[in-house]
Amino acid sequence: MSRIGRSRLPVGHHDEMSVDGEVLRSPPEVERRSEARIRLADGVFRAVGYWDPAAGREQIAFVCGAVTDADGADVLVRVHSECLTGDIFGSLRCDCGPQLTEALSMVAREGRGVVVYARGHEGRGIGLVNKLRAYRLQEAGSDTIDANVALGFPVDGRDYGVSAAILHDLGVRSVCLLSNNPAKRAELERYGVRVTTMIHLSTSANQHNLNYLQTKRDRMGHAVHLQS
Repeated sequence: MSRIGRSRLPVGHHDEMSVDGEVLRSPPEVERRSEARIRLADGVFRAVGYWDPAAGREQIAFVCGAVTDADGADVLVRVHSECLTGDIFGSLRCDCGPQLTEALSMVAREGRGVVVYARGHEGRGIGLVNKLRAYRLQEAGSDTIDANVALGFPVDGRDYGVSAAILHDLGVRSVCLLSNNPAKRAELERYGVRVTTMIHLSTSANQHNLNYLQTKRDRMGHAVHLQS
C-alpha cells in the first residue's frame, strides 16, 4: 500500500466490528494518487495526495520523516479540519490558522510526524456557505453551537474515517495526537487508530475569537488554554 499510484485499502465502507466489547468501524476506501516533496516554512515535507471516492474529494497529508511502523514509537499526528477562512485568509474568528501553523512546526522540530488536512470538515462539517450563515447568527448573539443547531445541523458533523484511512495507509501504528478535542481522539480510535496520548495546542485569544474559544472549552469539552 506504500507504492505510488492507485493504492487502495481493502476494507468495507464503515463496516463495524467488535473488539473487547468496543464497536470499531472500518475506515472507508481511499486511493493514494501522488506525492511530492514540498518545502514549507518549518522544513521539508512529503505531500501525499489521496482520492476519497465516496465523497468525490481530494485529500492531502503532509509527512515528515519515517512514519511507517516507526519502530513502535508514537508518531506525532495532527488531523486538521479544513478552514478556508482561518487557514488561508487568517480570520480572527477562530484559532484554526495558528493551530495548523503550530502543528506543522512541532512535527518539523520532531523530525517525524503527519499532518492530515481533512477536507470536507469546513465549519465542523456544514460547509463554507453554511458556516458564513452561522457567522451571521453568531453576530446576532448565538454561540458556535447554537448557530449550527439553529440552521438544522448537528453540533459537530465531522467524520474522521477518511483521515484514519490515510493514517493506516501511511503505516502509522501508534499516535501522539496534536489536538485539544477529546472527541477527535475518540473518533479516530473508533476507526482503529491507536492514540496513546494527546498534546494540547495553545493559541492566542483576541476580541474576535474569545467567545468561540470559551464555547469550545465550556460546552464542547476542548482543552483550550487561553493566552492573551
